[in-house]
Amino acid sequence: MLNDADQKFLRIAYDEARAGFDEGGCPIGSVLAQGDHLIAQGRNQRVQGGDPIAHGEMDCLRKAGRQKTYRGMTLYTSLSPCMMCSGTIVQFGITRVVVGENVNFGGNEDFLRSRGVDVIVVNDADCVALMKRFIEEKPQLWAEDIAEDEE
Repeated sequence: MLNDADQKFLRIAYDEARAGFDEGGCPIGSVLAQGDHLIAQGRNQRVQGGDPIAHGEMDCLRKAGRQKTYRGMTLYTSLSPCMMCSGTIVQFGITRVVVGENVNFGGNEDFLRSRGVDVIVVNDADCVALMKRFIEEKPQLWAEDIAEDEE
């Protein structure tokens, strides 16, 4: 069950994803928060910045800057995190992840949980619909983003 802060921050992550989509990029947004305090927000910037590792979670963490600790923080992401982002979550010691959706891309929830991360998958209708639309409209870009050859 999501609390009010969870709902607010997941909506901001979705809004970031939507902004990325509108910019012609991959619609994946992310927020880092401690309790009800927003630390940073970001979105996938691979297309916009020509940066192959600028996934939504990575952009958000970059914008958060150096933190003394990430323990007790929650990372909100509109789409289940890939292995690169999941590894960063574990490396930084982020203790909780709220995933907007894993219908269109099943990430690494089991990997995160095996490392003690509390993972909540929401399958928010807006997050699901936006990613589905993106994959249908730009399959080559999606394949590039997840480092798979398009079939």
